[in-house]
Amino acid sequence: SSAASDVYKRQQKAYMEKFAVARVRMDRSKYEVVQAYAAAHGESVNGFINRAIDETMRRDSSISESES
Repeated sequence: SSAASDVYKRQQKAYMEKFAVARVRMDRSKYEVVQAYAAAHGESVNGFINRAIDETMRRDSSISESES
């Protein structure tokens, strides 16, 4: 393999090490719906799931703050 591809592989590995991996199990039919929804909104499934988590946590945080 060329030196350039070795550099790319090292950079890719360093980039990926910044992330944790969380596996999500769901019915295949639900996944297909999620995949279609994300695609229709210009997102990947991963991007959609991360956005859904962020929005839910933000919403839940504002709800708990208003209950105080």
